[in-house]
Amino acid sequence: MSSETLRIIPLGGLGEVGRNMMVYEYGDDILVVDSGLMFPENDMLGIDYIIPDMTYLEQHKEQVRGIVITHGHEDHIGAIHHLLNIVNVPIYATPLTRGLLEVKLGRNGLGSKAVLNTVQAGETVQIGPFKVEFFHVCHSIPDGVGLGIETPAGLIVHSGDYKFDHTPVDGWPSDYAKLAEFSQRGVLALLSDSTNAERAGWTPSEKVVDAALETVFQQAKGRIIIASFASLVSRMQQIANASARHGRKLAFVGPSMIDNMKMARKLGYLDIPENLVIPIDQALHLPDEEVAIMCTGSQGEPTSIMGRLSVGSNRLFDLKFGDTVVLSSHPIPGNEEAVYRVINRLIQRGADVVYEAIAPVHVSGHASQEEMKLLLHLTRPKYFIPIHGELRQLHQHARLARTIGLEPQNIQIIENGQIVEFTDGQMSLSDERVPSTYIFVDGSGVGDLDPDVMREREALSRDGMIMVNMTLSRDLGQVVYDPQIATHGFMLPREAEQLFENTRQQAIQAASKANGNIKRDVEEAVREHIYSETRRRPLIFVTVSRTF
Repeated sequence: MSSETLRIIPLGGLGEVGRNMMVYEYGDDILVVDSGLMFPENDMLGIDYIIPDMTYLEQHKEQVRGIVITHGHEDHIGAIHHLLNIVNVPIYATPLTRGLLEVKLGRNGLGSKAVLNTVQAGETVQIGPFKVEFFHVCHSIPDGVGLGIETPAGLIVHSGDYKFDHTPVDGWPSDYAKLAEFSQRGVLALLSDSTNAERAGWTPSEKVVDAALETVFQQAKGRIIIASFASLVSRMQQIANASARHGRKLAFVGPSMIDNMKMARKLGYLDIPENLVIPIDQALHLPDEEVAIMCTGSQGEPTSIMGRLSVGSNRLFDLKFGDTVVLSSHPIPGNEEAVYRVINRLIQRGADVVYEAIAPVHVSGHASQEEMKLLLHLTRPKYFIPIHGELRQLHQHARLARTIGLEPQNIQIIENGQIVEFTDGQMSLSDERVPSTYIFVDGSGVGDLDPDVMREREALSRDGMIMVNMTLSRDLGQVVYDPQIATHGFMLPREAEQLFENTRQQAIQAASKANGNIKRDVEEAVREHIYSETRRRPLIFVTVSRTF
């Protein structure tokens, strides 16, 4: 075992759900595992998604030797094109994951730039000093892998997203034998998914979704519209099977859904008869009882197909009274309000809505507590680091590890930016921290929004804004005209008339008493006056112009 130090640095995914990215560093060599995004929270107005802070990788880009992707979900691949704008190194992924990466990179103009390498579960790849062994794990998407990372400092097992499904849809269970082999070799540290650390028992098999879908297809009288993630290939297969059994044609809607479906069929991950899938414009001319439609929008995104259907603004087709809508996904933490709002609107528009809370049309792809204990028993690590989860989930996972005999000092809970070091077989927490802030993506802007801008957006959404224009004489600096006041999102103009008349007087007085910074003094006076009269805190903007 080498005396040099192995450093493990999470840039995302710890203390949160999403934007997973882990850095393994040994000497002058860096291996990156996953490059995911996170969906915005309700108060992150106008934000499309959030990616990891890649400052550390940018500072050490000459040391990055490769990128390994565990599976094709957005919280693991969604930031890959941003990462490739920093480093141009080989990417290693299983066939389906590679296909999903190609679709994503092609849409972002990086298809020809990426160096993609296909690996199979069971294979080993040498990336600098890191010998990476890929082992199959069950998840809610095919071709998921965990990693055995052999380093000069010892063997690290990185679980990726996993569950122990004994009856997976694709018939390919997790590789228990490889996990047991790791144990025989000696595992220095296990880094394991914590998403369901608060959920007792075992996560149900993906097979239970088949029975729930069968009930939906038996009972539906009109069209069946299923919303899911575009990357959920196994769900596409289940919907196709149910459609075929019940004599319905299947139409896929949405660019990402269609692209992923075509790619998965080409690679052999979807077995769908040619005559089963039809274009949406053809499906709309068939009798309702002969149609199933699969689309995106299960997270309640306002601009998604399901979001637009709920308010009657979808262009391709509209909701019909009697349609059955199936939301085959679990709300991402922070999205619950948006999802339930869409459900309510769909019901209001006459749809029969089936979702996880009332029928098992979706099951989690993540291990529950008994599976987490089993993984710990199978690998028998010396040290344990819970990953992938909010802080409460990381702590609960640590408690589970203690219940099966791991010593508290051998368990390390860390957050993004903290560094765990392994030297001479011993684990320690470094005093150093690397940048790990939220990087907001808003349209074409990446990282050009900071918390101050987000606070301004929140204030605007809550109390609106007031703009005050002051005109002063050039020589004496006295107010020449009554200040002009405009408002947006504050209150109705007729209700504000008397309030703003008094506000003008406050602004004039503040300007006449100002000693140097008129704009600042008027803003403060108007802010105090508005709050004293309304108990509201709109954003105040003051402009000052002078007469010639």
